[in-house]
Amino acid sequence: MITQVTGQALALLSLALVGLILAKLTRIDKTLCCLGAGFMGGLLVAPLGLDTGIRAGNAQDLVFYLLLPPLLFQAAWHISPAMLRRWVVPILIFATLGVAISVAISAVLIYVGVNHSGFPWIAALLTGAILAATDPISVVNLLRTEKAPEDIATLVEGESLLNDAAAAVLFTAILSLAVSNSNEMPSLPVVGALAIHIIGGIITGIAFGLLAAILVLFLKSSVIANLILVVSAFGSFYVAQELLGLSGIITVVVTALVARSGLRSFEQRLLQDTEVTWDWLGDTFIALVFTLMGLVVVPAMFIDQWLAIVIAIASALVGRAATVYSCAPLSSLLMRHHNIPSNWKPLLVWGGLRGAIAIALVLTLPVQLPYWYTVQSMVFGVVLFNLLVQGTTCRPLVRRLSEVD
Repeated sequence: MITQVTGQALALLSLALVGLILAKLTRIDKTLCCLGAGFMGGLLVAPLGLDTGIRAGNAQDLVFYLLLPPLLFQAAWHISPAMLRRWVVPILIFATLGVAISVAISAVLIYVGVNHSGFPWIAALLTGAILAATDPISVVNLLRTEKAPEDIATLVEGESLLNDAAAAVLFTAILSLAVSNSNEMPSLPVVGALAIHIIGGIITGIAFGLLAAILVLFLKSSVIANLILVVSAFGSFYVAQELLGLSGIITVVVTALVARSGLRSFEQRLLQDTEVTWDWLGDTFIALVFTLMGLVVVPAMFIDQWLAIVIAIASALVGRAATVYSCAPLSSLLMRHHNIPSNWKPLLVWGGLRGAIAIALVLTLPVQLPYWYTVQSMVFGVVLFNLLVQGTTCRPLVRRLSEVD
């Protein structure tokens, strides 16, 4: 068993490494190259008599417990506490009201557009929740490369982080209804349980973050500090999700924010290598997620489900636009001194890409759901559209907005 798992892990890592090498040689986006490497690896598995052991039906635990925690922790760790406080109002509005608007509008458009008896409203809600999770890592990197104002980079990154967490929690709640075959709207007890799920995750995350900070300060070693933070990322998620029945996603995000805030005065002395550690961990796990997508994707998805994919792309764009143009004025109303400039809004819409988090969520769909294949096809189609179209056309938009500023 151990040798089989080791072989499968090495196979996945090797494919991800091939993708990263291709990205270096071709200067193509690394996520696309990793996806391509995974896809080609999947095509070669059968002819070579190999077996990665990875299937659509057994990827859930791998993604949920091994890939999600470091991705979320890394994203939260990289946000400056000072800049986060500066933009906390719009970030919270986008991550709460914005996610709700995005899910509702996307779900309605998808449900009406698909219009099939085998695709119930719960399937549309699941798809809307997954597509509400934005992951604009490439856009944030582009903003910094083009020396755009740090404010917009923080807003994009912070909003993405918290709406990932909110969308994932909402997705988990909807998925529980789908698995239980419930066709009823959530009742008050269900809503109350979800609130406890979230609040409990926040409290647990604060406890883990404080504990991590205390241990780092007590042991006073930059090497051990990295170990503590890595263990905190995986441990906080596992304890909250598996042992306490709370939101592991909320917990790991809060853990990172609290630990980073508590250690901000000691970064030069105790956290010299932390940025490097989380950079390579983040790149590795993002590469693994896209490689995994390449392994499970099949060309038939884009042939059989092309219309559903087109509907999902249009719905995701409309949902995102509705979120930005409804939440931005409310944010400006509440933030008298830090308004969201009007020329930022097109970038917030077009740069709201779906990536690793959306892939991770859709890979956790149980194959027992009769519509899992359709939902997975739509999400994969939206991610590819984001990478090939939106991601490649953001640079001129960023430059134009930067010149205006």
